[in-house]
Amino acid sequence: MATRKEFSDFLQSTERRAFRQAMFAVRDEALSLDLVQDAMLRLVEKYSDRPAAELPPLFQRILHNLITDHFRRQKARSLWTVLLSPATGADGDDGGERDPLEMLETSPTTSFGRSGADELERGQLLAILEEEIARLPARQREAFLLRYWEEMDVAETAAVMGCSEGSVKTHCSRANHALAAALRARGISS
Repeated sequence: MATRKEFSDFLQSTERRAFRQAMFAVRDEALSLDLVQDAMLRLVEKYSDRPAAELPPLFQRILHNLITDHFRRQKARSLWTVLLSPATGADGDDGGERDPLEMLETSPTTSFGRSGADELERGQLLAILEEEIARLPARQREAFLLRYWEEMDVAETAAVMGCSEGSVKTHCSRANHALAAALRARGISS
């Protein structure tokens, strides 16, 4: 059974990555924060009797299910809105919308010891990478984030995504190739 400190440490270490994962999926800051908070609450409420090693895959599965549920509800709502509303249309007020990912720190550590040019280059590279990750198809993006950002193994990722290990490998491979090609097209090489 995980101790309070282990739960607290896990939640603190995963909150930023979980927020970004939710942002990639739903593209709404407030909703992303709500989804991550709900996932954390459900983990603590329902799985407090589990060992600390089981927390990462459980949390990812809960977050994945919440995101999927959000899209299901959104699809049902939009269907009924279209069917019941005689005058539907977009409000067209996108003028002041800003990307909340631009406001996040790129690293929880300080930039002490790095030059301003290095920090700027690193920030630009992260912004480009996040933009390209956001363009990936949903399943590729999910597999990529779970495997490489959350550092889950193939079996854990397959369990979270509800698919086979072979599918995880295929999604990750396609995501890697797509990201590499997109970065090369922008003149960035490793």
